[in-house]
Amino acid sequence: MGLTFEIQDKDIMGRCGKLRVNGRTLHTPALLPVVNPNKLTIPVSDLAAMHVEGIITNAYILIRSSFRDRAIGEGVHNLLSYDGIIMTDSGSYQLSLYGDIALSNEETILFQQRIGSDILVPLDIPTSPAADRPQAEQELGITLDRIREGRDLVGSGQLAAPVQGGLFPDLREQAARAISSLGFTYAPIGAVVPLMEGYRYRDLVSVVMAAKMGLSPSCCVHLFGAGHPAMFALAVAMGCDIFDSAAYALYAEDGRYLTVHGSYRLQELTTLPCPCAVCRAYTPAELVQSDMRTALLARHNLAVTLAEMDRIRHAVREGTLWELVDERCRSHPRLLAGYRAFLEHGEMLEHSDRVSKRRFFYRGAESGRRSEVVRYRAMQKRFHLSDTVLIMMDGKKRGGCSDVLLFRPPFGAYPPELGETFPIGSTELPDWDTNLVREGLRGVRELIAAHPQTRFTLSCSSHWAGLVREMLPGCEVLDDDC
Repeated sequence: MGLTFEIQDKDIMGRCGKLRVNGRTLHTPALLPVVNPNKLTIPVSDLAAMHVEGIITNAYILIRSSFRDRAIGEGVHNLLSYDGIIMTDSGSYQLSLYGDIALSNEETILFQQRIGSDILVPLDIPTSPAADRPQAEQELGITLDRIREGRDLVGSGQLAAPVQGGLFPDLREQAARAISSLGFTYAPIGAVVPLMEGYRYRDLVSVVMAAKMGLSPSCCVHLFGAGHPAMFALAVAMGCDIFDSAAYALYAEDGRYLTVHGSYRLQELTTLPCPCAVCRAYTPAELVQSDMRTALLARHNLAVTLAEMDRIRHAVREGTLWELVDERCRSHPRLLAGYRAFLEHGEMLEHSDRVSKRRFFYRGAESGRRSEVVRYRAMQKRFHLSDTVLIMMDGKKRGGCSDVLLFRPPFGAYPPELGETFPIGSTELPDWDTNLVREGLRGVRELIAAHPQTRFTLSCSSHWAGLVREMLPGCEVLDDDC
């Protein structure tokens, strides 16, 4: 049975959906915890009890371990005593660390099929972010050849098709288009762990958005190695559906405590700011001294990660993903840089985002670049205006104009008839300040440019008259205090 992906809700480019394969279902966005059978920080049975619907393990490790014969004889689900979706990575991570791993693409794919893996991965080449273009092109060519070889061996139904291409957006898009043309439903974006480890979120946004441009909208997108909850909201907003990570366990081994805002050394904490069972049962000092410290800390780290996935799914369904992205990306300056880079793709975001939502919360300058604002301003060219238009900012109505528009930053001017519709009527604003009004006047400037045959007059208080004249030099300004 092949893999299917059903999209149920959307917000920005994020989706809530159902991934089905071999009679098993995974609700997305979702995290696949990495499970190493040689080193189980949390028993797999406990993962199922935590409502984990899918895990990922490593085919290379299984082939090279004492579990190989059992995996072949019993199948990977029986080996791990887990009935959810199991994805097996090919060993490309080990390839990036050690070079040649003496394992062919055909061997690893057929082994994954033989042990009953639900999602198989070919032996792609994870191109380093430091690679130059010739190297990235060469390695992308090898990866695409191996994807095609995998399709010929086992078909495309359960085979993942990794998107490579290094730091070159055009190569990422080229790879994605090739994968879509081959009919794949599941596409991991690979070789991005070094970017996340180096807090290079602008580069991460660049390669993910390039891949999304080339992939079919119906394709399930997996961001390989993304495991810190602080960046999940941004990644989901870019259209990533599946994540995998061993961070919950690796951080625990290092005594690090995960939160949605960052991580802390356990020794630095005087309280545990989390409602999970571990944090309610222990103090930081007790955890530090416990013989079970690593296992307990791993449970907390995973609980925080899974809870963030639940929170993101709720935001997508509610239409408030923008607010969550904004909140999470202010936890670190590099994340904020990634958020701003994401906003540079305004036209692409506007095309994907839903038309109507519950609300629009203005949270600062970045909110003025959101898809709702981009869409509204593009819609202004469809306004039917007379020869003369008065825009009332916060001033008094004046005679002599055929049409009257009102003003709502950060959107700009609007007909009174739109006052109860989204986004104008659903916008929550703080008290107006210069930056907010300036953003709204940019919208007015676009309105004026879209209607060159109309004469515009803007009525405002003296407090804003100087800014209006600066932003709209060709517009007549009526200062109500004069």
